[in-house]
Amino acid sequence: MTAAPGGGAVRVVVVDDDPLVRTGLRLVLGGDPGIEVVGEAGDGQEGLALVRRHTPHVVLMDIRMPRLDGLAATRRVVEEGLPTRVLVLTTFDTDEMVLTALRHGAAGFLLKDTPPAALVDAVRRVAAGDPMLSPAVTARVIAAATEARGDEVRRRQALRRLEVLTVREREVALAVARGLTNAEIAAALHLGTATVKTHVGHLFEKLDATNRVQIARWVHDAGEA
Repeated sequence: MTAAPGGGAVRVVVVDDDPLVRTGLRLVLGGDPGIEVVGEAGDGQEGLALVRRHTPHVVLMDIRMPRLDGLAATRRVVEEGLPTRVLVLTTFDTDEMVLTALRHGAAGFLLKDTPPAALVDAVRRVAAGDPMLSPAVTARVIAAATEARGDEVRRRQALRRLEVLTVREREVALAVARGLTNAEIAAALHLGTATVKTHVGHLFEKLDATNRVQIARWVHDAGEA
């Protein structure tokens, strides 16, 4: 069982304008003894205030909300340097919005119909510093982000990006594109988790990426995954 950073329960804030969704999430998460829902809000402005007040490990953030939407709220959490990791909630009728949230620094995304056990696992993983990027959903985001660009032009640009990587960094990039966590990459490549984190950090720098979806997109565009 993954514990919160520093031990203790994983503190969560739920932000969604649908009260039924909030209730369902609170019941699922609150039923786990290792997770504590410390607040819930119906819009991004109220949610941001709760994050500032409680500094939870994770905030579950809807995208479309009144007053302040989830995209703007996610950007503010990151810009203010708050330690909370944002897990975006989506029904996936808004692929480009999800991609924008990731550009703003979201730690990952979840479908609103995610099964309870998978939801709890996702919150724990994100709190522990792992991304929550389902391979199938990641592929869909990548497709939405790149469909307007010519395939061959996209491939050449991606190959030029990947040229700067070492052999090991390329292996790690391929694993990231498959949606593996750092721990899973470490096991697959017979590396220490700390070493994998170092390689992923190099990928961020060399590929000028701000999240793992961007790394995956370059790998997919190059035709290597």
